[in-house]
Amino acid sequence: MIEADVELSDLLAHLVEEACALAGAQYGALGVLNESRTSLAEFITCGLSEEKERAIGSRPTGRGVLGAVVADGENLRLDRIADHPLSVGFPEGHPAMSSFLGVPVRTPSTVYGNLYLTNKLDAERFSEDDEALVEALAQAAAIAIENNRLRERLRLMSVIEDRDRIARELHDRIIQRIYAIGLALQEASRFAIRDETKAAIARGVDQLDIVINELRATIHQLDHDPLPGGLRRNATELINELAPMLGSRPTLTFAGPIDTTIPLRVADHLLAVLREALTNVAKHAHAQSCAVEIALADGDIALRVTDDGVGIGSDRAGAGLGLANLEQRAAMLGGTFSVQAVEPRGTRLTWRVALGAA
Repeated sequence: MIEADVELSDLLAHLVEEACALAGAQYGALGVLNESRTSLAEFITCGLSEEKERAIGSRPTGRGVLGAVVADGENLRLDRIADHPLSVGFPEGHPAMSSFLGVPVRTPSTVYGNLYLTNKLDAERFSEDDEALVEALAQAAAIAIENNRLRERLRLMSVIEDRDRIARELHDRIIQRIYAIGLALQEASRFAIRDETKAAIARGVDQLDIVINELRATIHQLDHDPLPGGLRRNATELINELAPMLGSRPTLTFAGPIDTTIPLRVADHLLAVLREALTNVAKHAHAQSCAVEIALADGDIALRVTDDGVGIGSDRAGAGLGLANLEQRAAMLGGTFSVQAVEPRGTRLTWRVALGAA
């Protein structure tokens, strides 16, 4: 069912229901972190009526006991939730909950959220068997979330590739064919006898010239549309979004007229690379600080992300698919990507594209 064409939220709801049924729990829920890991993007429940849902009000934000499951990445079984030192209680209108079983929704490298059950129906506490069953369902949920996010990234890359393909098609085939038709009409006008026919052909050629100019303007727009809001603003917003995940806000510097010079498709890739690079820093670097530089010079746009963490060394496996994605995005635009150690400690990622080649 994980690979079936099913909405992610429906699949996750099914997994929560299965967890409650198999473990004999009165209530269950699955929280999914947003991609910046700053809050819950989704919170799916089982066992609560719509009336109870409304009475509870706002959904959890991923703190307290639920946050501990995500932060520690470990399973947690409790006889009473209230006994846990991180318990913050329940809001008014929330049903009473006692026994608790929480497991992280995770792959080997990433925690995507948590799946938890409360109020074991036929015993005082959840068993080790319950824990094993729920852990397996949480792993299925993690695979589904990871696949969904990967498909979304591929879709966005496909949109950019389609835009490039359309621009090439317009230039290499459509414009050339229209131009050939114009030449044929001009040649035909030499054999026209009536002045009215020659004038009609001339008007037709003029209209074809207008169409060619419009198509060229469209191609230029496809290749050079500016990023809505500008690259500076979008990069700053991305830094602010990811700062909680990193533990501190990276420094961000700009050089050159990047808002007016960087075409949309290059800016799209650059922002995706910046997000992936900072996510890698948060996951693997254990850094105290991070610096981001976006610079335009000599027709090249360069993104540099430098941290003072443990360093990635020559073995890139720890960063998983992320670094391969960054290399692929550079290659698609005729650019380069490199990873270097920084003395006395740390790593610098450099992503560079020549705007003339892109």
